[in-house]
Amino acid sequence: MSPRKTDAAAAARNRTDSRPLRIALVYDCLYPFTIGGAEKWYRDLAIHLGRKHHVTYLTRTQWPRGKPPEASAGVEIVGLGPADHLYTASGRRRFTPPISFGFRVFAHLVRNQGKYDVVHTGSFPFFPLIAASAARALGGAPVVTTWIEVWPTDYWCDYAGKLRGRIGAAIQKLCINLTDTSFAFSELTAGALREQGLSLEAVVLTGMFGGASGLHPIAKVKRPRIIFAGRHIPEKHVVSIPAAVALARRSIPELRATIFGDGPERSRVLSEIDRLQLSGVVDCPGFVSEAEIERAMYEAACLILPSEREGYGLVVVEAAAHGTPSIVVNSLNNAASALLADGINGCIALSHAPEALADAIVRVFANREALSVSSRAWFESHRHELDIACSVARIEQTYRAVIGNQ
Repeated sequence: MSPRKTDAAAAARNRTDSRPLRIALVYDCLYPFTIGGAEKWYRDLAIHLGRKHHVTYLTRTQWPRGKPPEASAGVEIVGLGPADHLYTASGRRRFTPPISFGFRVFAHLVRNQGKYDVVHTGSFPFFPLIAASAARALGGAPVVTTWIEVWPTDYWCDYAGKLRGRIGAAIQKLCINLTDTSFAFSELTAGALREQGLSLEAVVLTGMFGGASGLHPIAKVKRPRIIFAGRHIPEKHVVSIPAAVALARRSIPELRATIFGDGPERSRVLSEIDRLQLSGVVDCPGFVSEAEIERAMYEAACLILPSEREGYGLVVVEAAAHGTPSIVVNSLNNAASALLADGINGCIALSHAPEALADAIVRVFANREALSVSSRAWFESHRHELDIACSVARIEQTYRAVIGNQ
Protein backbone atom coordinates (compact mmCIF):
# COMPACT_ATOMS: atom_id res chain seq x y z
CA MET A 1 0.00 0.00 0.00
CA SER A 2 1.31 3.42 -0.90
CA PRO A 3 2.03 6.02 1.84
CA ARG A 4 -0.89 8.12 0.56
CA LYS A 5 -3.32 5.19 0.86
CA THR A 6 -1.94 4.31 4.30
CA ASP A 7 -2.49 7.88 5.49
CA ALA A 8 -6.05 7.83 4.12
CA ALA A 9 -6.81 4.54 5.93
CA ALA A 10 -5.40 5.93 9.19
CA ALA A 11 -7.48 9.09 8.81
CA ALA A 12 -10.59 6.98 8.24
CA ARG A 13 -9.87 4.97 11.40
CA ASN A 14 -9.36 8.16 13.40
CA ARG A 15 -12.70 9.51 12.21
CA THR A 16 -14.36 6.22 13.25
CA ASP A 17 -12.60 6.25 16.62
CA SER A 18 -13.75 9.78 17.40
CA ARG A 19 -17.36 9.60 16.24
CA PRO A 20 -20.05 9.47 18.94
CA LEU A 21 -21.38 5.99 19.59
CA ARG A 22 -24.98 4.90 20.01
CA ILE A 23 -25.02 2.84 23.20
CA ALA A 24 -27.84 0.81 24.75
CA LEU A 25 -27.20 0.40 28.49
CA VAL A 26 -29.44 -2.37 29.87
CA TYR A 27 -30.15 -2.75 33.57
CA ASP A 28 -33.48 -3.45 35.28
CA CYS A 29 -32.94 -0.88 38.07
CA LEU A 30 -32.44 2.88 37.96
CA TYR A 31 -30.87 4.95 40.71
CA PRO A 32 -32.31 6.51 42.89
CA PHE A 33 -35.57 4.58 42.42
CA THR A 34 -33.58 1.50 43.45
CA ILE A 35 -30.63 2.03 45.78
CA GLY A 36 -27.35 0.12 45.55
CA GLY A 37 -23.74 0.32 44.44
CA ALA A 38 -24.45 -1.25 41.04
CA GLU A 39 -27.42 1.06 40.46
CA LYS A 40 -25.33 4.10 41.28
CA TRP A 41 -22.52 2.93 39.02
CA TYR A 42 -24.80 2.35 36.01
CA ARG A 43 -26.33 5.81 36.59
CA ASP A 44 -22.88 7.42 36.74
CA LEU A 45 -21.67 5.41 33.73
CA ALA A 46 -24.62 6.66 31.67
CA ILE A 47 -23.89 10.26 32.70
CA HIS A 48 -20.19 10.01 31.80
CA LEU A 49 -20.80 8.24 28.49
CA GLY A 50 -23.54 10.73 27.63
CA ARG A 51 -21.01 13.56 27.58
CA LYS A 52 -19.56 12.18 24.33
CA HIS A 53 -22.06 9.62 23.06
CA HIS A 54 -25.79 8.97 22.86
CA VAL A 55 -26.90 6.58 25.59
CA THR A 56 -30.27 4.85 25.79
CA TYR A 57 -30.81 3.45 29.29
CA LEU A 58 -33.25 0.52 29.07
CA THR A 59 -34.82 -0.27 32.44
CA ARG A 60 -38.11 -1.08 34.16
CA THR A 61 -40.58 1.79 34.58
CA GLN A 62 -39.98 2.61 38.26
CA TRP A 63 -41.43 6.12 38.31
CA PRO A 64 -45.01 7.41 38.64
CA ARG A 65 -47.06 7.48 35.45
CA GLY A 66 -46.57 10.77 33.62
CA LYS A 67 -43.53 11.73 35.71
CA PRO A 68 -40.47 10.39 33.86
CA PRO A 69 -37.11 10.92 35.56
CA GLU A 70 -34.88 13.75 34.44
CA ALA A 71 -32.04 12.54 32.27
CA SER A 72 -28.65 14.17 31.88
CA ALA A 73 -27.41 15.44 28.52
CA GLY A 74 -26.86 12.68 25.99
CA VAL A 75 -28.92 10.14 27.95
CA GLU A 76 -32.41 8.87 27.08
CA ILE A 77 -34.21 6.76 29.69
CA VAL A 78 -36.63 4.19 28.27
CA GLY A 79 -38.98 2.33 30.60
CA LEU A 80 -39.87 -1.17 29.44
CA GLY A 81 -42.92 -2.43 31.28
CA PRO A 82 -44.00 -2.09 34.92
CA ALA A 83 -41.75 -2.20 37.97
CA ASP A 84 -42.79 -5.49 39.55
CA HIS A 85 -41.56 -6.22 43.08
CA LEU A 86 -38.03 -7.60 42.79
CA TYR A 87 -37.82 -9.43 46.11
CA THR A 88 -39.79 -12.09 47.97
CA ALA A 89 -40.79 -11.61 51.60
CA SER A 90 -37.62 -13.52 52.58
CA GLY A 91 -35.43 -11.04 50.70
CA ARG A 92 -34.53 -13.24 47.72
CA ARG A 93 -34.75 -12.02 44.12
CA ARG A 94 -37.94 -13.15 42.37
CA PHE A 95 -37.58 -15.00 39.05
CA THR A 96 -40.53 -13.55 37.12
CA PRO A 97 -39.63 -9.81 36.94
CA PRO A 98 -36.25 -10.36 35.17
CA ILE A 99 -37.83 -12.89 32.79
CA SER A 100 -40.54 -10.39 31.90
CA PHE A 101 -37.98 -7.60 31.52
CA GLY A 102 -35.81 -9.86 29.35
CA PHE A 103 -38.67 -10.43 26.89
CA ARG A 104 -39.23 -6.68 26.68
CA VAL A 105 -35.53 -6.04 26.09
CA PHE A 106 -35.52 -8.61 23.29
CA ALA A 107 -38.58 -7.03 21.65
CA HIS A 108 -37.06 -3.54 21.91
CA LEU A 109 -33.71 -4.57 20.43
CA VAL A 110 -35.29 -6.47 17.55
CA ARG A 111 -37.72 -3.61 16.88
CA ASN A 112 -34.84 -1.11 16.95
CA GLN A 113 -32.29 -3.15 15.02
CA GLY A 114 -29.71 -0.75 13.59
CA LYS A 115 -30.32 1.93 16.22
CA TYR A 116 -27.37 0.94 18.42
CA ASP A 117 -23.66 0.42 17.80
CA VAL A 118 -23.23 -1.62 20.97
CA VAL A 119 -25.43 -3.08 23.73
CA HIS A 120 -23.99 -3.10 27.26
CA THR A 121 -25.84 -5.33 29.72
CA GLY A 122 -25.41 -6.25 33.34
CA SER A 123 -24.88 -9.95 33.94
CA PHE A 124 -27.45 -10.17 36.72
CA PRO A 125 -30.34 -10.60 36.46
CA PHE A 126 -29.44 -12.94 33.60
CA PHE A 127 -32.44 -12.74 31.29
CA PRO A 128 -31.72 -9.32 29.73
CA LEU A 129 -28.26 -10.68 28.81
CA ILE A 130 -29.87 -13.73 27.21
CA ALA A 131 -32.31 -11.42 25.39
CA ALA A 132 -29.52 -9.16 24.07
CA SER A 133 -27.54 -12.21 22.91
CA ALA A 134 -30.61 -13.56 21.09
CA ALA A 135 -31.15 -10.18 19.40
CA ARG A 136 -27.48 -10.17 18.43
CA ALA A 137 -27.89 -13.59 16.78
CA LEU A 138 -30.67 -12.07 14.66
CA GLY A 139 -28.33 -9.37 13.33
CA GLY A 140 -28.36 -6.91 16.22
CA ALA A 141 -25.52 -4.92 17.75
CA PRO A 142 -22.59 -6.61 19.54
CA VAL A 143 -23.07 -7.22 23.27
CA VAL A 144 -20.67 -6.49 26.13
CA THR A 145 -21.43 -7.52 29.70
CA THR A 146 -20.52 -6.31 33.18
CA TRP A 147 -20.07 -9.19 35.63
CA ILE A 148 -20.25 -7.72 39.12
CA GLU A 149 -20.47 -11.15 40.79
CA VAL A 150 -20.20 -14.85 39.94
CA TRP A 151 -21.68 -17.26 42.46
CA PRO A 152 -20.48 -20.82 43.08
CA THR A 153 -23.14 -23.56 42.93
CA ASP A 154 -23.17 -24.10 46.71
CA TYR A 155 -23.91 -20.42 47.26
CA TRP A 156 -26.74 -20.59 44.71
CA CYS A 157 -28.22 -23.52 46.64
CA ASP A 158 -27.92 -21.69 49.96
CA TYR A 159 -29.52 -18.62 48.39
CA ALA A 160 -32.45 -20.18 46.52
CA GLY A 161 -32.72 -23.79 47.70
CA LYS A 162 -31.30 -26.88 46.03
CA LEU A 163 -33.59 -27.04 42.99
CA ARG A 164 -33.81 -23.34 42.20
CA GLY A 165 -30.17 -22.88 43.15
CA ARG A 166 -29.03 -25.47 40.61
CA ILE A 167 -31.26 -23.86 37.98
CA GLY A 168 -29.73 -20.46 38.79
CA ALA A 169 -26.20 -21.88 38.58
CA ALA A 170 -27.02 -23.49 35.21
CA ILE A 171 -28.41 -20.22 33.83
CA GLN A 172 -25.32 -18.39 35.09
CA LYS A 173 -23.13 -20.93 33.27
CA LEU A 174 -25.18 -20.44 30.09
CA CYS A 175 -24.70 -16.68 30.32
CA ILE A 176 -20.94 -17.07 30.79
CA ASN A 177 -20.90 -19.18 27.62
CA LEU A 178 -22.89 -16.46 25.83
CA THR A 179 -20.44 -13.76 26.94
CA ASP A 180 -17.83 -12.61 24.45
CA THR A 181 -16.54 -9.32 25.82
CA SER A 182 -16.91 -8.71 29.53
CA PHE A 183 -15.95 -6.40 32.38
CA ALA A 184 -15.40 -7.32 36.04
CA PHE A 185 -14.83 -5.13 39.08
CA SER A 186 -12.47 -7.43 40.94
CA GLU A 187 -9.91 -10.14 40.38
CA LEU A 188 -12.22 -12.33 42.49
CA THR A 189 -14.94 -12.10 39.83
CA ALA A 190 -12.51 -12.33 36.90
CA GLY A 191 -11.03 -15.49 38.41
CA ALA A 192 -14.48 -17.03 38.93
CA LEU A 193 -15.32 -16.32 35.28
CA ARG A 194 -12.12 -18.09 34.20
CA GLU A 195 -12.92 -21.09 36.38
CA GLN A 196 -16.39 -21.34 34.85
CA GLY A 197 -15.05 -21.34 31.30
CA LEU A 198 -15.16 -17.75 30.03
CA SER A 199 -13.40 -17.88 26.68
CA LEU A 200 -11.96 -14.34 26.68
CA GLU A 201 -10.29 -12.73 29.69
CA ALA A 202 -12.53 -10.17 31.41
CA VAL A 203 -11.39 -6.53 31.45
CA VAL A 204 -10.97 -5.69 35.15
CA LEU A 205 -12.24 -2.20 35.96
CA THR A 206 -11.02 -0.47 39.10
CA GLY A 207 -13.09 2.72 39.18
CA MET A 208 -16.69 3.03 40.37
CA PHE A 209 -16.37 6.24 42.36
CA GLY A 210 -18.25 9.09 40.68
CA GLY A 211 -17.71 11.92 43.16
CA ALA A 212 -13.96 12.54 43.10
CA SER A 213 -14.29 16.30 42.56
CA GLY A 214 -15.12 18.83 45.24
CA LEU A 215 -14.23 16.72 48.29
CA HIS A 216 -14.27 18.50 51.64
CA PRO A 217 -11.42 18.48 54.16
CA ILE A 218 -11.62 15.74 56.80
CA ALA A 219 -13.94 16.61 59.68
CA LYS A 220 -11.91 17.94 62.61
CA VAL A 221 -14.07 16.01 65.06
CA LYS A 222 -15.69 12.71 64.13
CA ARG A 223 -18.92 11.93 65.98
CA PRO A 224 -19.02 8.70 68.04
CA ARG A 225 -21.34 7.16 65.47
CA ILE A 226 -21.12 4.29 63.02
CA ILE A 227 -23.24 4.13 59.87
CA PHE A 228 -24.49 1.52 57.45
CA ALA A 229 -25.78 2.45 53.98
CA GLY A 230 -27.33 -0.14 51.70
CA ARG A 231 -30.16 -2.56 51.11
CA HIS A 232 -31.55 -4.57 54.02
CA ILE A 233 -31.24 -8.03 52.50
CA PRO A 234 -30.07 -11.27 54.17
CA GLU A 235 -26.54 -11.38 52.74
CA LYS A 236 -25.81 -7.86 54.06
CA HIS A 237 -26.42 -9.06 57.65
CA VAL A 238 -27.78 -5.68 58.69
CA VAL A 239 -29.69 -7.41 61.47
CA SER A 240 -26.35 -8.07 63.26
CA ILE A 241 -25.61 -4.36 63.68
CA PRO A 242 -27.86 -3.51 66.68
CA ALA A 243 -26.45 -6.37 68.76
CA ALA A 244 -22.91 -5.38 67.75
CA VAL A 245 -23.60 -1.81 68.88
CA ALA A 246 -25.00 -3.05 72.20
CA LEU A 247 -21.84 -5.09 72.82
CA ALA A 248 -19.48 -2.31 71.73
CA ARG A 249 -21.23 0.19 74.04
CA ARG A 250 -19.80 -1.72 77.00
CA SER A 251 -16.44 -0.19 76.01
CA ILE A 252 -17.79 2.91 74.21
CA PRO A 253 -20.85 4.13 76.17
CA GLU A 254 -21.32 7.15 73.89
CA LEU A 255 -21.55 5.02 70.73
CA ARG A 256 -24.52 5.60 68.40
CA ALA A 257 -25.45 4.14 65.01
CA THR A 258 -27.49 5.11 61.97
CA ILE A 259 -28.66 2.36 59.63
CA PHE A 260 -29.63 3.87 56.28
CA GLY A 261 -31.55 2.01 53.59
CA ASP A 262 -34.51 -0.31 53.37
CA GLY A 263 -35.44 -3.79 52.24
CA PRO A 264 -37.07 -7.05 53.30
CA GLU A 265 -34.91 -7.36 56.43
CA ARG A 266 -35.89 -3.92 57.76
CA SER A 267 -38.63 -5.26 60.07
CA ARG A 268 -36.11 -7.66 61.67
CA VAL A 269 -33.65 -4.78 62.18
CA LEU A 270 -36.34 -2.69 63.88
CA SER A 271 -37.32 -5.67 66.06
CA GLU A 272 -33.69 -6.06 67.15
CA ILE A 273 -33.49 -2.38 68.06
CA ASP A 274 -36.63 -2.78 70.22
CA ARG A 275 -35.47 -6.07 71.75
CA LEU A 276 -32.15 -4.57 72.81
CA GLN A 277 -33.79 -1.34 74.03
CA LEU A 278 -31.65 0.76 71.68
CA SER A 279 -34.30 3.30 70.71
CA GLY A 280 -32.52 6.66 70.55
CA VAL A 281 -29.18 4.88 70.20
CA VAL A 282 -29.67 3.20 66.81
CA ASP A 283 -31.60 5.18 64.19
CA CYS A 284 -33.11 3.55 61.13
CA PRO A 285 -34.35 6.39 58.87
CA GLY A 286 -34.77 4.37 55.64
CA PHE A 287 -33.67 5.76 52.28
CA VAL A 288 -32.47 9.36 52.35
CA SER A 289 -30.89 11.75 49.85
CA GLU A 290 -27.32 11.36 48.62
CA ALA A 291 -26.50 14.66 50.33
CA GLU A 292 -27.62 13.29 53.70
CA ILE A 293 -25.58 10.10 53.23
CA GLU A 294 -22.50 12.15 52.34
CA ARG A 295 -22.97 14.37 55.40
CA ALA A 296 -23.28 11.29 57.62
CA MET A 297 -20.12 9.79 56.10
CA TYR A 298 -18.28 13.04 56.66
CA GLU A 299 -19.23 13.13 60.35
CA ALA A 300 -19.17 9.40 61.24
CA ALA A 301 -16.28 7.72 62.99
CA CYS A 302 -16.77 4.53 61.00
CA LEU A 303 -18.78 2.81 58.27
CA ILE A 304 -19.84 -0.79 58.89
CA LEU A 305 -20.49 -3.24 56.04
CA PRO A 306 -21.15 -6.73 57.49
CA SER A 307 -21.98 -8.20 54.07
CA GLU A 308 -20.75 -11.70 53.24
CA ARG A 309 -21.08 -11.03 49.48
CA GLU A 310 -20.01 -7.92 47.56
CA GLY A 311 -19.00 -7.62 43.92
CA TYR A 312 -17.04 -4.44 44.63
CA GLY A 313 -17.95 -2.44 47.74
CA LEU A 314 -18.34 1.11 46.41
CA VAL A 315 -19.50 2.41 49.79
CA VAL A 316 -16.03 1.61 51.25
CA VAL A 317 -14.41 3.92 48.67
CA GLU A 318 -17.02 6.62 49.32
CA ALA A 319 -16.34 6.43 53.06
CA ALA A 320 -12.56 6.67 52.61
CA ALA A 321 -13.05 9.74 50.39
CA HIS A 322 -14.65 11.41 53.42
CA GLY A 323 -11.85 10.32 55.74
CA THR A 324 -14.01 7.61 57.29
CA PRO A 325 -12.61 4.11 57.92
CA SER A 326 -14.73 1.01 57.21
CA ILE A 327 -15.37 -2.35 58.82
CA VAL A 328 -15.87 -5.20 56.34
CA VAL A 329 -16.19 -8.95 56.84
CA ASN A 330 -13.67 -11.60 55.87
CA SER A 331 -15.58 -13.79 53.39
CA LEU A 332 -14.65 -15.76 50.27
CA ASN A 333 -17.33 -13.97 48.20
CA ASN A 334 -16.64 -10.48 49.51
CA ALA A 335 -14.66 -8.38 47.02
CA ALA A 336 -14.97 -5.36 49.34
CA SER A 337 -12.22 -6.83 51.51
CA ALA A 338 -9.78 -6.23 48.63
CA LEU A 339 -10.48 -2.51 48.99
CA LEU A 340 -9.54 -2.50 52.65
CA ALA A 341 -6.01 -2.29 53.99
CA ASP A 342 -6.41 -3.39 57.61
CA GLY A 343 -5.23 -0.66 59.94
CA ILE A 344 -5.02 1.88 57.11
CA ASN A 345 -8.57 2.56 55.89
CA GLY A 346 -10.40 0.39 58.37
CA CYS A 347 -10.60 -3.05 59.89
CA ILE A 348 -11.54 -6.55 58.68
CA ALA A 349 -13.91 -8.40 61.05
CA LEU A 350 -13.53 -12.16 61.35
CA SER A 351 -17.25 -12.72 60.66
CA HIS A 352 -20.62 -10.99 60.59
CA ALA A 353 -21.44 -12.27 64.09
CA PRO A 354 -22.26 -9.39 66.51
CA GLU A 355 -19.30 -10.30 68.74
CA ALA A 356 -16.82 -10.08 65.84
CA LEU A 357 -18.33 -6.81 64.61
CA ALA A 358 -18.27 -5.32 68.11
CA ASP A 359 -14.60 -6.22 68.49
CA ALA A 360 -13.85 -4.48 65.17
CA ILE A 361 -15.82 -1.38 66.23
CA VAL A 362 -13.84 -1.12 69.46
CA ARG A 363 -10.54 -1.50 67.57
CA VAL A 364 -11.46 1.23 65.09
CA PHE A 365 -12.61 3.63 67.83
CA ALA A 366 -9.38 3.15 69.76
CA ASN A 367 -7.48 4.58 66.78
CA ARG A 368 -10.16 6.64 65.01
CA GLU A 369 -8.24 9.92 64.62
CA ALA A 370 -5.25 8.27 62.93
CA LEU A 371 -7.53 6.02 60.84
CA SER A 372 -9.47 9.04 59.62
CA VAL A 373 -6.28 10.61 58.28
CA SER A 374 -4.90 7.38 56.81
CA SER A 375 -8.26 6.49 55.21
CA ARG A 376 -8.30 9.75 53.29
CA ALA A 377 -4.61 9.29 52.41
CA TRP A 378 -5.41 5.80 51.10
CA PHE A 379 -8.15 7.26 48.91
CA GLU A 380 -5.91 10.02 47.58
CA SER A 381 -3.12 7.58 46.74
CA HIS A 382 -5.55 5.40 44.73
CA ARG A 383 -7.74 8.22 43.50
CA HIS A 384 -7.04 7.89 39.78
CA GLU A 385 -7.75 4.16 39.59
CA LEU A 386 -10.83 4.44 41.83
CA ASP A 387 -12.43 7.21 39.77
CA ILE A 388 -15.15 6.11 37.35
CA ALA A 389 -13.43 8.15 34.60
CA CYS A 390 -10.65 5.54 34.59
CA SER A 391 -13.19 2.79 33.93
CA VAL A 392 -15.10 4.83 31.34
CA ALA A 393 -11.93 5.28 29.27
CA ARG A 394 -11.35 1.50 29.19
CA ILE A 395 -15.01 0.83 28.44
CA GLU A 396 -15.01 3.24 25.47
CA GLN A 397 -11.82 1.62 24.20
CA THR A 398 -13.45 -1.80 24.46
CA TYR A 399 -16.64 -0.66 22.72
CA ARG A 400 -14.66 0.59 19.73
CA ALA A 401 -12.57 -2.60 19.54
CA VAL A 402 -15.73 -4.73 19.57
CA ILE A 403 -17.42 -2.57 16.92
CA GLY A 404 -14.25 -2.57 14.82
CA ASN A 405 -14.19 -6.37 14.81
CA GLN A 406 -17.64 -6.61 13.19
